[in-house]
Amino acid sequence: MESIVSGLLEAVPIPRVARVRQRFPDEHIPADRLPDHILGLLAKKGVAAGLRPGMKIAITAGSRGIRNIPLILGTLVRFVRDCGGEPYLVTAMGSHGGATSRGQRDVLAGLGITEETVGCPIRSGMEVVPAGRNAEGVQVYMSRDAAQADGVIVCNRIKPHTCFRGPCESGLMKMMAIGLGKQVGADWCHKEGFQNMAKNVRLFGAAVLEALPVLFGVGILENAYDRTAEVVVLDREEIPEKEPDYLKKAMGLLPRIHVPECEVLVVDTIGKNFSGGGMDANITGTFVTPYASGGLRSQRVAVLDLSPESHHNGTGCGMAHATTRRFFDKMDWEQTYPNVITSTVIENVRIPMVLKNDREAIQVCLRTCTGVGPQGPRLVRIANSMELTHIYLSENYLPQIAGHPYLEQETEVMELPFDQAGNLTDLGRFG
Repeated sequence: MESIVSGLLEAVPIPRVARVRQRFPDEHIPADRLPDHILGLLAKKGVAAGLRPGMKIAITAGSRGIRNIPLILGTLVRFVRDCGGEPYLVTAMGSHGGATSRGQRDVLAGLGITEETVGCPIRSGMEVVPAGRNAEGVQVYMSRDAAQADGVIVCNRIKPHTCFRGPCESGLMKMMAIGLGKQVGADWCHKEGFQNMAKNVRLFGAAVLEALPVLFGVGILENAYDRTAEVVVLDREEIPEKEPDYLKKAMGLLPRIHVPECEVLVVDTIGKNFSGGGMDANITGTFVTPYASGGLRSQRVAVLDLSPESHHNGTGCGMAHATTRRFFDKMDWEQTYPNVITSTVIENVRIPMVLKNDREAIQVCLRTCTGVGPQGPRLVRIANSMELTHIYLSENYLPQIAGHPYLEQETEVMELPFDQAGNLTDLGRFG
């Protein structure tokens, strides 16, 4: 039986595109120099004085895709052992991984973090213990695995959040407030909504910082090419004081799409390894709350596939207008819903239109745009929100590309390459 939907979309033209190279500053620490660089920072800071032989030291490991994170965590493990301590990793990712111990281990494994790669045990228990009350009298919880340690090293990337703005967003304070809170603690921190998250990250993080024997924090900043731009070591007292300065720096390092707006944004792949929201709204403009803004302005968003590293967590589909049957079939509600129930932002998993293939998902977005100018709809296609060196722009952008200081046309104008089933043959492969 002929599909009515396919019939409606069959004649919708898809703009021809050209592959375009985006340029960003690329100062970074090469991976082969990173261990010595980190050990040098630790020596300069004198943090070894806080470690004694036989101390059990917990090192936090989160769910974000961070370049070189197995190497960074492995270096901290080596440092602790050289000081005579007994290191172990503790999962610090709130409700991610389906809010289960096994799920959180699987998330780490998908990021290359295993007991073999970092050289120490991993504890992923979901049990929590009270961390006391914050300055407003609200009960705060923290990981029992972390609470049982003689010392804790908090390690995380510092970056802008996709749902709120404040002095501390994604970083060390949030890792303590929500990551180490597990499902229970994360739920408590989110109860007042993202309009109060900037306040609560500070309040809950301060309570955990007071309750846990935190030795120091290791903050990671990445550049627009997803490379390690800077590593900073902060004493426990410096974490709430100095993290805001590094957040401002991280904001300036973010990549961007070097055109301000389009009619249709096509995102080949989303997933928790790219962003907590599946795609980084600071890039794509797909914010789920009114408490953060920025990124690309678009009328319609098509999301085509879900990354294997997301472990079937389809968070982010709710900010798409159309997706594919491929994506829908990969999504597991049990892996997805705990995260958004805890965060209270259920908008992020609303079901978009589900089309049979990539072509129709793009076509339905094009077909439903309004107020399109005489040059036709402008289309931007990205592999994901993290890899933005190569993107595709529709040919009506070419006058803007010519002479642009940060954009370079790499190919002639071409049709998007669909196979006989209507799916892209180069999905997620741009470079």
